[in-house]
Amino acid sequence: MIILSVNAGSSSLKFTGFEMPSEDVLISGVFERIGIDNSFYTIKVNGEKIKKEVELPNHKVAFEILIKELMDNKIVESLDEIKGVGHRIVQGGAYFDKTVIADEDAVSKIDELASLAPLHNHAAIVGINAAKEVMPNAVQTVVFDTAFHQTMAPCEYMYAVPYAWYKEYGIRKYGAHGTSHKYVSQRMNEILGRNDTKLITCHIGNGASISAVKDGKCVATSMGLTPNAGLIMGSRCGDMDATVGMTPKEMDIVLNKQSGLLGISGVSSDSRDIEEGIKNGNERCILAQEMYVKRIVEYIAKYYVLLGGCDAIVFTAGVGENSISTRKEILNKLAVLGIKVDEEANNVRGEERKITTDDSAVPAYIIPTNEELMIAKDTYSL
Repeated sequence: MIILSVNAGSSSLKFTGFEMPSEDVLISGVFERIGIDNSFYTIKVNGEKIKKEVELPNHKVAFEILIKELMDNKIVESLDEIKGVGHRIVQGGAYFDKTVIADEDAVSKIDELASLAPLHNHAAIVGINAAKEVMPNAVQTVVFDTAFHQTMAPCEYMYAVPYAWYKEYGIRKYGAHGTSHKYVSQRMNEILGRNDTKLITCHIGNGASISAVKDGKCVATSMGLTPNAGLIMGSRCGDMDATVGMTPKEMDIVLNKQSGLLGISGVSSDSRDIEEGIKNGNERCILAQEMYVKRIVEYIAKYYVLLGGCDAIVFTAGVGENSISTRKEILNKLAVLGIKVDEEANNVRGEERKITTDDSAVPAYIIPTNEELMIAKDTYSL
């Protein structure tokens, strides 16, 4: 059967079409500048990438064009062949610990939680409503970035602030990138051939988080109430003192958009630019990388102790999959745990493989993430 994985933004719509259960990708792409002048979309089908300029007044029109492309490319002959549509939702709060049907109750709760992800949850609802209108017979599901982390214990997700904040306003750690952590931890268990594992999964991209996963369930994660917690990221500061003297608006702009690698280096939020700066002897780029790696190592070490050992460390996402030097630096700083890098194996980008020696006390792997496939698998299961 055909399943669509979609991610609706306020002016965009990313999509991937899968044949399930074979998991073959049939089509993928993105509609951009929806509701804005000069809108367009790109699709990739049969190995060919095509860009088309078209008027996109709203998400419904984007879905209608997507259906036409599916038919024109003979992926489907009728609308009824699309059996399910899985929608990525950033914030599911404490309501959702798994993927569910996008019924009226679920959509109402997503709307209620919009204050925790104002840019994302409202846009997702627009996408859900548009998809229901265009594909009324398909099963619509909602897949939450926060769901995988709902297995954390209260001592892990609570903040040491007045308890009333939690009861009245839902102030607690929710985490993010849950769909990615779920996917790579499941894949790691497949590689190890068992589910009774202790894993540390490192989703390291422009946004980044690390999770401790025991027996397939998340027991801790580095992101918090918002994505601006835990690791140093491209432009986010990560963990820091809460008493910095700024207004809420200044805090939002500076700590989310002007901090992290960008703020320290003064060069870029992109890890590749930092690496280039290091080659050129830029001292602030060197400092930024040192701080960046140090924070990652600290979280891995902390989760190693929390789990009481570790069966595997997983690197995924943009930096985790592609930065040879960053992976090497992280693992070398973990040598005290008996971890040994296989430099030849590590000399790769975006490829699934083990990157530690056979006598390493803890194996480390690269596993490219596939959140779209995870959405499709959850939707297919429902």
